[in-house]
Amino acid sequence: MPNPHDYELQGAYFALEIKDVEIAWFTGCSGLNVELEVMEFKAIQNKGSMKSTSKVPGRPKYGDVTLKRGFTQSLDLMKWFNTVLEAKEKTPYKDGSIVIYNRTQEEVNRFNLTNMWPCKITASNLSASTDELMVEECTMKHELLEWK
Repeated sequence: MPNPHDYELQGAYFALEIKDVEIAWFTGCSGLNVELEVMEFKAIQNKGSMKSTSKVPGRPKYGDVTLKRGFTQSLDLMKWFNTVLEAKEKTPYKDGSIVIYNRTQEEVNRFNLTNMWPCKITASNLSASTDELMVEECTMKHELLEWK
């Protein structure tokens, strides 16, 4: 019998959670990735000629996470951004998660982010000639991504 946890997920809903408190629901997310740097070592034969190049995995690099949502009146993300901007000594890192929910709003997966901080906040262009939804984006740096 197939394991129900093996089925593909539809990211129906997801939220940013910091210290177990949901601070925002989002409609788009990108940058949930990790890549290993490649270290190359060249082996030289005893007569000085090139023999081969070995490639081994190096340090992990994590992508910037960008979250998108319809523009809201909430200033929570902007306040956090300003706290980082105004920090005099050390960066006010936060640990948190991007939590994935199914269509019945049950948690089905999460991506834990360690030592994250907002590096960019963007509001969509303003135009009186359109009725398009305004979009807010928040891009975050982080030091570790764990898929749970």
